[in-house]
Amino acid sequence: MDMLKQLAGSPLPATFRARAEIDQIKLLRAAGLVIALTPAPSDLTLSGGPDAAQVLAITEKGRAELERLHYPVAAQGPWRGAASRWRAKLPHAIRSRLM
Repeated sequence: MDMLKQLAGSPLPATFRARAEIDQIKLLRAAGLVIALTPAPSDLTLSGGPDAAQVLAITEKGRAELERLHYPVAAQGPWRGAASRWRAKLPHAIRSRLM
């Protein structure tokens, strides 16, 4: 979960090259907590090189896990405020378009 917390406080996408970090990202991806590109088990390569993992996003399940851990970024993350602001503005925007 430390890697998930680190990702929550970092700008995404993020690239990791250390074998231990790649293994942690693979575990988070397998658990459905992040969307990530990881090295293939064969000789195939991804963009960014064969020995790198790139985390694209934290999933809803990952955010829920952060909230369960009471991680501060989960409660104040950018996905919280933006959604509520749009929900508040949407009725007004629709009414102004109809008039």
